[in-house]
Amino acid sequence: MNHFFVFNGRRIKKIFFLTIAAILSLSVIWVEKNNLSVFAPHPPAAVYNVPTDRKVVALTFDISWGDKRAEPILDILKTKNVDNVTFFLSSPWSKTHPDIVKKITDSGYEIGSHGHKHDNYSKYSDEEIRKQITIADGILKDMTGKSPNLIRMPNGDFDKRVLRIAEELNYKVIQWDTDSLDWKNPGTELIVNRVVGSAHPGDIILLHASDSCKQTHEALPFIIDQLRAKGFEFVTVSQLITQTETDGKAVQDRSAWNELASPYFT
Repeated sequence: MNHFFVFNGRRIKKIFFLTIAAILSLSVIWVEKNNLSVFAPHPPAAVYNVPTDRKVVALTFDISWGDKRAEPILDILKTKNVDNVTFFLSSPWSKTHPDIVKKITDSGYEIGSHGHKHDNYSKYSDEEIRKQITIADGILKDMTGKSPNLIRMPNGDFDKRVLRIAEELNYKVIQWDTDSLDWKNPGTELIVNRVVGSAHPGDIILLHASDSCKQTHEALPFIIDQLRAKGFEFVTVSQLITQTETDGKAVQDRSAWNELASPYFT
């Protein structure tokens, strides 16, 4: 009998120490896993909004062609005393409209890149993606005196490769939460209602100043007045990003966005 109890006592003791060892091993693994999650770099992501309690929104305008809409929009912004706006300019358009680019910069508005070719970069090779972003960067730097650090991809199209390459070139990819759909020319009232009804703190609002968007300049005064009446202030995208250390909604692959692409989505 005594032998039986001694044997089981040793066995229990062995099991006890093995259990403690297993717990310690799991603890080390858990700690290391947490350390990896804390210190591992986050994958690059596009910014759609910035979480904030402040009632601030960023009005953004894409321009890729035409000379009839941009200046009326600039005049409205000046008349309405809107000092903080972000324009995303395509480089070919910028080269052919230096006077308008100068007017934007002289007004103190933020300029971001809208790329070079107006095409879906997710279908390009890594080398070609880099080339398109770099060409646009050089042209905009020559025309404005500084390299932009924000880019909105043509058609809002990107994938993980585009995000990675943009980040390597010191760019943040900027999307939007509220699409005015002004590129569809649905009517001034619909554009106003869509923007004002969807706007929220930290929102990035997509508008256009290309000639294909014929109603944006008509809707803009109402958008500005009604958003102000709701207590919103206007900031640039860069100012919005600095509102918090937390990035906006992040995605890494939105190739399905192509389904929304349109020849008038500029």
